[in-house]
Amino acid sequence: MSEALAPLAGSVTGIGSHPGTDPREASATVVGELSVPYLPELPNRGLGADMIGRSAGMLVGIGVDVSTTGYRIGVPDGRAARLIDDYLQRDLDAFEEAYEVAGRRGSGVVKTQAAGPLTLAAGLELPNGHRVPRDRGALRDIADSLAEGLAHHVADLRRRCGAEVIVQLDEPSMSAVVGGTVPALTRLDPIRGVPAPEAAELLARVCAAVDAPVLLHLCGPIEWDVVRRVPIDGALLDVTRLGVADYEGFGTLAEASTVVGLGLVPATGTQRLDPESLARMAIRLYDEIGLPRRALAGATVTPECGLSGAPDDRVRPILGACKTIAGVLGEASEE
Repeated sequence: MSEALAPLAGSVTGIGSHPGTDPREASATVVGELSVPYLPELPNRGLGADMIGRSAGMLVGIGVDVSTTGYRIGVPDGRAARLIDDYLQRDLDAFEEAYEVAGRRGSGVVKTQAAGPLTLAAGLELPNGHRVPRDRGALRDIADSLAEGLAHHVADLRRRCGAEVIVQLDEPSMSAVVGGTVPALTRLDPIRGVPAPEAAELLARVCAAVDAPVLLHLCGPIEWDVVRRVPIDGALLDVTRLGVADYEGFGTLAEASTVVGLGLVPATGTQRLDPESLARMAIRLYDEIGLPRRALAGATVTPECGLSGAPDDRVRPILGACKTIAGVLGEASEE
């Protein structure tokens, strides 16, 4: 296990998004609560602050603005691009400040997130209004541009904090891209699915370009044939949604990967939290798949997904429940 990933073993982190609109408050929370804090995303600010907008702002050499139906590329940078960059810089400034105030500058590990190339492409429009996956050349251009932009972002975050950096690629739309269900401009002109080897190659381009360990975040239907082909260091998954059909893929991932993230705690924050029951869910999963319980000691516990839908005052309890679960799994690993 690399030095950067070691702090995640048996520990807790979050997925990325937070409620509210105050980057300083969000950064102070994650830096204060977590041994591996992450750069918070605040999508409730609106245009430019959501996952697709933020990640589109990282693209190099590809203009971005908004149309009446979403973010559009291949056009001169407009108001949306300026807003996206402003939000990201504010978030980085707030995180850098919180990290320094906590006395952590020059050490430790931090995580940052971006939409992976498949999900980003599915959320962007070409100049003609079609979604990017309709054009395989444009799809490759998005992957290469994102790879270059992410490399710059990682270097900036590393310089600001003096810490090791882990990159998380969010791929909730992976299944739609591979399965050919990305919304088309018209029903008569559907977007063909991208074969698993090609989809994996696009992800691999991004992984190879960033000078940091890479994790996938998988919270939708999972294309295991893609995941197993990508040279990642691990994955963070919403394990509450895994079914029997996912067991083989998850088992292979758990045996081969350095980091296995178990998304267990409800992310909306409105439910009563029962860490003991949630921990037992993970223990049953490992037992049913046939994974050794001792492996639970190295698992990373997270909320099921991002926290943008949770009330502001529930973020700390959710992260606290993750810590309790990690402790329970550590005990179970010794049984």
